[in-house]
Amino acid sequence: MSDSDATQSRTTDEADGALRKRVLKKVAWRLSPFLGLLYFINYLDRTNIAFAAPHGMNEALGLTKAMFGLAPGLFFIGYLILEVPSNLMLHKVGARRWIARIMVSWGIVASAIAFVPNAGTLYLLRFLLGIAEAGFFPGIILYLTFWFPKNERAKAVALFMLAVPLSSVIGSPLSAALISAGHQVLFGLDGWRFMFLVEGIPAIIVGVICWWYLTDRPRDAKWLEPAERDWLQHEMDTEDAATSNTYHYPLKKALTNPRILALAFVYFGVVYGLYAVGFFLPTIVAGFEQTFHTDYTVFQQGLIVAIPYVFGCFAMFFWARHGDRTRERVWHMAIPAIIGGIAIPIALYLQSPFTTMIAVTICAMGICAALPSFWPLPTTFLTGAAAAGGIALINALGNLAGFAGPYITGWLTDLTGSERAGLWVVGAVMVAAGIVAVLLRAAPKPDEQALP
Repeated sequence: MSDSDATQSRTTDEADGALRKRVLKKVAWRLSPFLGLLYFINYLDRTNIAFAAPHGMNEALGLTKAMFGLAPGLFFIGYLILEVPSNLMLHKVGARRWIARIMVSWGIVASAIAFVPNAGTLYLLRFLLGIAEAGFFPGIILYLTFWFPKNERAKAVALFMLAVPLSSVIGSPLSAALISAGHQVLFGLDGWRFMFLVEGIPAIIVGVICWWYLTDRPRDAKWLEPAERDWLQHEMDTEDAATSNTYHYPLKKALTNPRILALAFVYFGVVYGLYAVGFFLPTIVAGFEQTFHTDYTVFQQGLIVAIPYVFGCFAMFFWARHGDRTRERVWHMAIPAIIGGIAIPIALYLQSPFTTMIAVTICAMGICAALPSFWPLPTTFLTGAAAAGGIALINALGNLAGFAGPYITGWLTDLTGSERAGLWVVGAVMVAAGIVAVLLRAAPKPDEQALP
């Protein structure tokens, strides 16, 4: 190659690199904050029941710990039933329409929980909330595969999933403040009812905005320059074609593949910890008064509950960025899951609120770091309808932990009179998830191809 040819090649590579950087930066700024806002609202509406429980709801509706554990758990039964069909519908009709529909319907149901007269109605509405929200999370994960190349996805997923710890950082004191102010603001309405009413409304508003803001595919993005649209669409089409040609994964095969089912168990373990800790942490902190003779107000309890998730935000973002840089996935998922699983049962054997919250914080950091490192795994060998169905199946089966975690933790608490047994189970399931992830690394891959 002549010097002039080499110079021209370097110039072309530099131009392509500059175009790539510019386009992905535009996409990230356009999508990540908005999708994060959607998930913030989503996660807040599904978990705010954790704050309602120790602050009037359980007493008003006559709920035991096990009965309370069943209420958030029923959400995930409805979620499971329609998860895969909902994600396939998103793939068919487009993210803009389907995500808007999901958000408006869940906002209506979430606000309606404010008016439940008894436990049975609460159970029904939590089940309907799961049906309304079905397809949202895996739909967003699928949507991100339309816009971000593989080596950018863990960071993109992490930016989206920062909404999980942020919803606790912001949502915990917000929910506590609404509970405290509720009876003074709206005709003497119980604080926990006022919280449900107010926190359901943003989903309806943002769902309407979704219809105009989101773009289904890069080729339709009027906010990109023509050259930028063409480059990004070509980049994504090329990746999809390479993946499809390598693995040839039709939908039916994806839904019955043992590796995908094993990945679902791995996800189950992390989600088990996420929801068991998330739903019972406000109750644990409220119990500090009896255990350690503290005297925290409801708002102060909300601030304490937020602390582990502040650190979880940093763990999630920087650990995912490290995973993208090294292009290693399995250990980036397994290590934090195992560390978090070891930390959580230790928390309840410590002798002060401070040391207890340190252990809980380590667990929360492990959960938050593991989640975004997991999702690039299935998207490395699934595309098209198989990706829509496979991701939804993993998410649906994994989210059975959203039923099992709170219910088993509550049942064991009623059975033993202590949270210890339930949190030992949390730790064991999380450690098992990390171990299975490592074992999958050495298992046969589709068409003998290794996952990154």
